[in-house]
Amino acid sequence: MTPAGEPVVELAGVRAAYGPIEVLHGVDLALGPGEVLAVLGPNGAGKSTTLAVLAGLHPLAGGDVHLAGRRVNGAPAASLARAGLCLIPEGRGIFPNLTVAENLRMAAATRRRTTAAIEADAYDRFPRLGERRRQLAGTLSGGEQQMLALARGLATDPAVLLLDELSMGLAPLVVEELYGQVAELARTGVSVLVVEQFARVVLGVADRAALMLHGRVARVGAPGEIESELSSAYLGG
Repeated sequence: MTPAGEPVVELAGVRAAYGPIEVLHGVDLALGPGEVLAVLGPNGAGKSTTLAVLAGLHPLAGGDVHLAGRRVNGAPAASLARAGLCLIPEGRGIFPNLTVAENLRMAAATRRRTTAAIEADAYDRFPRLGERRRQLAGTLSGGEQQMLALARGLATDPAVLLLDELSMGLAPLVVEELYGQVAELARTGVSVLVVEQFARVVLGVADRAALMLHGRVARVGAPGEIESELSSAYLGG
């Protein structure tokens, strides 16, 4: 099953290693314009390494990465970010000793949009951040920190958003709220590749899903098709 339209992101035969140990063994993935692609699989399947390779944070051992039709093998992370690719890593990546507003201003430092516009957009999207704009980010709840991380990422006006374990450690209602924002982003044309270990909510907003096992993409299909295979995959069947 392939994306509708020319892929915005494409990985072809991607291999990656940590020292002598190869962990990705020829990954093939394609992300279409305005698509939400969920990459699912058990811990250790290679999901986060795939994102790191795509974001320029881990070297390729083989294969090719294309962004908007251009081969970007070996491109530094900063160049990929300037080209419109934004990674929100597991662990959220915020500045805990800065306030919510200061975190957003840091994101505004490299963009042409004004700080006021970025803050207004963030508080409109996540009203709780507006209520806590003067609060240190490290004192926010886990869900609020993830909202801030997402708001910081969106401040860069990304064309491609990479999300690593968005739901990690969060209450179900918060996860639903965050994925509601992800679905809204895709409707505006942003392409979203989201890695998750726990699949239920993301499958509700995904256009397609990929199942990763042992460093390979085992299956790509409609969310319902992949969901039916998850239990046996996670249990080693």
